[in-house]
Amino acid sequence: MKKFFKISGSILTVLLVVFSILCVKSYFESKKPVISEGYYKDFKSSAELESKYSVPGPYEISSYIFDIDDKSIDKIRVWYPSELESESKKYPMIMVVNASNVQAYKYEPFFAKLASWGFIVVGNDAGQTGTGESSTFTLDYVLNVGADNILYEKVDEDNVGILGYSQGGAGAIRAVTEFQNGSIYKAIFTGSAAYPYLAKNMGWEYDSARISIPYFMTAGTGKSDDSGKNPETEFGGVCPFSTLLDIYNSISNDTEKVIARVVEAEHEDMLLRTDAYMTAWFLYQLQNDNEAAKIFVGSNAELLQNDNWQDVMIKER
Repeated sequence: MKKFFKISGSILTVLLVVFSILCVKSYFESKKPVISEGYYKDFKSSAELESKYSVPGPYEISSYIFDIDDKSIDKIRVWYPSELESESKKYPMIMVVNASNVQAYKYEPFFAKLASWGFIVVGNDAGQTGTGESSTFTLDYVLNVGADNILYEKVDEDNVGILGYSQGGAGAIRAVTEFQNGSIYKAIFTGSAAYPYLAKNMGWEYDSARISIPYFMTAGTGKSDDSGKNPETEFGGVCPFSTLLDIYNSISNDTEKVIARVVEAEHEDMLLRTDAYMTAWFLYQLQNDNEAAKIFVGSNAELLQNDNWQDVMIKER
């Protein structure tokens, strides 16, 4: 019997060591970035403008971190054109709402690339964002910095956009429609936003009919976004096409809106595959960029001609 307990004790010790190693490994895995520097180099397109906006823009970039006394957010992270520090002009701003457990520090190159096109880009380290609360707090915080902060009077409050992927898509919609400061947003983009029935069951319920700003909504055609099952009775994927259509149709035709799906893209592919046109959308909406507008405007809009995309519907201004 003593020998049995001795052996069992040894096994227990080994198991505890293995468990400890796995916990440490899990911790460090959770800190790893989800994209790396130069992530956009893997993207290829034969479409002229999609190719143009898939790489960094002309601005050198700097960044700034606010430490927040709120463990659910922890840090607010800001990327901006370096010239902001010496110029007196204001810059359009984009709020980024994180996907599930993908805090801003895990995909910093994404923020930096977007900022290189002339935007102040803001994120935070919230791991759960579907309610829209963390982004709402972040927006108020950044817009009310003191005179001693680099961002003081540098945000063009007439040109503020918001974007989110997956859970962050639901959070972006809620940030626009459910909170008082949501009225400041001028345009929204979502990549595979959790569809309404899924969002409701996760505690992120939203009413897309309340969206009254230009909206570019995207999803992938892969099974993880659209399983082909009835999304009201079974898990339909994160963002089935039928639910995108419902959202599109729920929004007033007085509002500019675009729906498009990325060919053969799975849920995890969406950030890379939509990055170029997401950037162009905000250049068009927040900077009045006429070239970027060619992707979305007119019978020859590039989005309509691009084989990387399907199921395109555009309701212009």
